[in-house]
Amino acid sequence: MDSAADFISIRGLSKTFGEGTTGEVVALRNVNCTIRAGDFVSVVGPSGCGKSTLLRILAGLIDASSGNVSMGGQAIRGTRRDIGVVFQNSILLPWRTIIDNVMLPAEVLGLERKAARQRAHDLLAMVGLAGFEDKLPSQLSGGMQQRASIARALLHDPRILLMDEPFGALDAMTREQMNLELQRIWSESGKTIVLITHSIPEAVFLGNVVFVMTPRPGRLDCTVPIELPRPRTMASMADPEFVARAQEIRALFNAAGALH
Repeated sequence: MDSAADFISIRGLSKTFGEGTTGEVVALRNVNCTIRAGDFVSVVGPSGCGKSTLLRILAGLIDASSGNVSMGGQAIRGTRRDIGVVFQNSILLPWRTIIDNVMLPAEVLGLERKAARQRAHDLLAMVGLAGFEDKLPSQLSGGMQQRASIARALLHDPRILLMDEPFGALDAMTREQMNLELQRIWSESGKTIVLITHSIPEAVFLGNVVFVMTPRPGRLDCTVPIELPRPRTMASMADPEFVARAQEIRALFNAAGALH
């Protein structure tokens, strides 16, 4: 059993694109952090600071240039069955029903079909899509499509869910509702979640802790614990603790408008 303190360990992590060429770009430099099992971690930073690069390394989609990333003491190299990923766009296959989209990991990983289908139904109910199993993606709103993407990412029961700006394309009202839904899903599933976001209020609302990254080359500038009680509501944004933490994070940025 992993201890909560060392579930995910990132040590000396750096990433350079085009290494050794005239177009070399250092995206990350000497990133160090620890993520506890069951935590909800929000990651914020200015555009181009390497947030998505960090997430893709955690997902095993790209390799680091130096340093190491481990989960439960095992190095993350390449994609793994115990990691789920949700991107900004839902990436649902338009010709497949919602239930068949959620079933995709079962097909790719060769999971037992009957059990996987029952889990797909259970997950769709958990994300509020019971009754929409046989609909096509085009028949669902953007927020509903992202709920289906979350269900799909959870189908193979990953230990960690990585989310890269999952609500960035949604309107403000839908985004608020999805924040409430994601908080509930996290609470019910018990998963460790790492969320990349440009929104300080979203980061503070959802996270147990907020990692603040510097401009490129990205590194962790500060770790801000969020001690607001749960479940949080939209009214929590008026709580003095919420306001103080949001102001603390904003104060870490020099350039006006880097975050909103």
